[in-house]
Amino acid sequence: MLDTNMVSHVLRGDIKSVRERLDQTVALGGTISLSVISQAELFYGWARRGHPAALGKLIGGFLVGVEVQPWTEAVARCYGDLRASCEAAGVNLTTSDMMIAAHAKTLGAILVSRDKAFQHIRSYLAALEDWTVDI
Repeated sequence: MLDTNMVSHVLRGDIKSVRERLDQTVALGGTISLSVISQAELFYGWARRGHPAALGKLIGGFLVGVEVQPWTEAVARCYGDLRASCEAAGVNLTTSDMMIAAHAKTLGAILVSRDKAFQHIRSYLAALEDWTVDI
């Protein structure tokens, strides 16, 4: 499951290792997914820029090739647990980051992000990868 910042790198094509890992995952039969929360963040970024046609085409083309995962009651419950745990531990994540992490956790998906905030909850996630660094 790609986090929004990883999708941004895919769309910009600015980090070669991100595209390589994406292509490798697909070639090996892996599924590339996206939380509907990340989809909403992409649409927000597009709107914030005034809906430029070129960016709209990039986003639309990308979304055709991924599975956008819907928000479910199971994800909502997981989010509630995660948020309560973070608050109790003094861990500060944005609401959208917690929603995406809960989504990945519920699905048992590898969360792919370069956001360092997820390091605080690494043990909570099934797996966390940063494709912007070479392995």
